[in-house]
Amino acid sequence: MTVLLDFIAERTIDALVDRLLARRPSGAVEAWLFEDTPTRRAAEAKLADAGITARMRSAYKPLVHFLTEEAPPIIKTIDVRYPISPNASQKRFLLEAFPLAGMVDGATLTFAGEATNDLTYRVTLDGEMFEVFAPNRVHTDHCGDPQLSPTGWLRIPADGIDEPITTDFEQVYARAMDAIATFDFGTTAPLFDELNIRVTLPARDEKLPVGEEAISLAEAMHEDLYFSVMEIFQARLGSGRSDRRARPGHIVPQVGRAEGPPSVRIETRPLYQAEASVPFQPLAAATHPLGVDQIRAEIAALGREPITARSRAGRALPGAYKPGTDLGVIITSGQHANETTGIVGAVRGAQLLNQRPEAHFAVTPLENPDGYALHHRLRAEHPNHMHHAARYTGLGDDVESRGAEPIFESLIRREQLSRMDARLHLNLHGYPAHEWTRPLSGYLPQGFELWTLPKGFFLVMRCHKEYSELAEKLLIATTEKLAEVPGLVDYNARQIALYTAHVGPPSTFRVVNGFPITVSSDVTYDVPMTLISEFPDETIYGEEFILGHTAQTATVIAAYDAYQALATG
Repeated sequence: MTVLLDFIAERTIDALVDRLLARRPSGAVEAWLFEDTPTRRAAEAKLADAGITARMRSAYKPLVHFLTEEAPPIIKTIDVRYPISPNASQKRFLLEAFPLAGMVDGATLTFAGEATNDLTYRVTLDGEMFEVFAPNRVHTDHCGDPQLSPTGWLRIPADGIDEPITTDFEQVYARAMDAIATFDFGTTAPLFDELNIRVTLPARDEKLPVGEEAISLAEAMHEDLYFSVMEIFQARLGSGRSDRRARPGHIVPQVGRAEGPPSVRIETRPLYQAEASVPFQPLAAATHPLGVDQIRAEIAALGREPITARSRAGRALPGAYKPGTDLGVIITSGQHANETTGIVGAVRGAQLLNQRPEAHFAVTPLENPDGYALHHRLRAEHPNHMHHAARYTGLGDDVESRGAEPIFESLIRREQLSRMDARLHLNLHGYPAHEWTRPLSGYLPQGFELWTLPKGFFLVMRCHKEYSELAEKLLIATTEKLAEVPGLVDYNARQIALYTAHVGPPSTFRVVNGFPITVSSDVTYDVPMTLISEFPDETIYGEEFILGHTAQTATVIAAYDAYQALATG
């Protein structure tokens, strides 16, 4: 175990209050900080007791906070003129206003962009105009790219002060990034077993009245640290930004809540070997992610030929092969281990197909058991966070992108293909059930912009060019059957409507039979047709989790049946 950094930041809000009490300002104070609402209100009250008028605002998603903290309680019309900066994408600040359209029930809401350099929303509420400042800084990120990112700010007009503040939240991130960027990890991948980044923040998560949405500085820190650190190692190991083949090792940001100043400790650790103990659930009624023991037991109970592989940490991948007279189909899930409805759907789908004598399939419901162990580990502290650190393997790469030896988990796909001449791969996935942000490195998750907002149960077809016509027909037939799943089309419609309000009409996907879809040619896949299902399942539980894995199960059966009919008809 090697400690790279052990840093405690000075609490910015406390230091600012002490400064204002010691050097009394000549007039009213406005500050923008990365703090939760109760903490900011308490600071205002302390200053008010000393006769100082202050407004402490959130530097993260300021327009959403304006609506919840400062706007009148009843509003009939809202017109938002959002800034368009030359230093960011055109819709950056429109996206940062999410999920405003879902928070103004009964009000008429309009958005329009305005090219400006002052980064201020101009909001008209029932004819009264308000200015909502969105403090940002232009900077060069860890990859050398220019970014426009939220930052702290202080304004005291009477004293001529209007300047950025480098907050404790930003300092923790910057110190962590600097420590990792300058440390000598050597040149032989994997560079470490686990790189643990333990952060404590005082801010509480704050639920919003829209679906799974919440204001969570802890989750934002996790996401920014994980992907930023991965990008450092992608560059160091000679791959490009967003290249999924880099194998630095397991990067594990653990962001917890603790009173007092924010802190960060970074150390290398051995591979994590523990497994979460999760009670078995009735599959069709499962309300939360399955335990790994149940996944293995359900696959063994199929009574078919076992196929398996081992992860970097030595965990077994459960799999089974059933020969039959049908055309062979591969079913996988759990490639990205924080996407959990597909795991249940793959098992349920396999159970249904297993009852057909003619069915011909191979199933692997958990392709990334090291990531799955990490997901359960992280969920113990933050069950409602998306936990993208659990997305990739113990090597740090995406199991699907792995080519060089040792291939560990990827061996199971080779085993599947050795058993059958498959032309269809059903690859069950998920994506965030609430907004995905990286506020310290430009706000939007680079390389994953399509998935930054939920938009319903999404189907992606990737195929070899000569299979394009068949793939299109298969996908359409699958959506027709999925439309019969009770509540699924309505669920999609609600999410697509909110997405459209903040992004505009879909330009990167079609909506067919109530389902967002894309079809593209891709010769990099071994199987000619790969149907990828994407349910917004990261952080969902209860009835929504049941709907998710029911949709995944229905996809397996609908696509399997459509393939048999279309390919042999």
